[in-house]
Amino acid sequence: MAGKRHTRAELIALARNAALSAHARYSGFSVGCAIETEDGAVATGSNMENACYRLGVCAEISALTAAQQAFGLAKVRRIAVAGGRIGEDGTLAGTQTVTPCGGCRQSIAEARDLSGFDIEVISASGDGGTSSSATISALLPASFGRDALRDAEDQARG
Repeated sequence: MAGKRHTRAELIALARNAALSAHARYSGFSVGCAIETEDGAVATGSNMENACYRLGVCAEISALTAAQQAFGLAKVRRIAVAGGRIGEDGTLAGTQTVTPCGGCRQSIAEARDLSGFDIEVISASGDGGTSSSATISALLPASFGRDALRDAEDQARG
């Protein structure tokens, strides 16, 4: 869906809705992510757990993969993440904000490096009542990226 940019509340609502599709069979903790471009296009994803825990996929990675396919990571400008338990009424609940894990922060930093834009990360509670915002550079100030790889290549060449 491209057009106008979404409000912060709308982007959080999209992330909360994505969490309702999570496969959180083991932890019961559903996480959704909505990624927006400058022109308002959105890709979403949710976490997908696996009995072999380390094979699970975070919502942010799921959404980043969808974003790459839909419009490319270089167009990513904002990311909203929300998580909690799905209540008996079928809505996402929880009052604590959910922030991306370290691995997801690294992946968001990769999108930042591709775009040259310091991506805003909105972290929201499951119920959508609490949120905070920071740039990916603030959340991951010493990220590893392309520049470090170039430096290693330069050192190897001599």
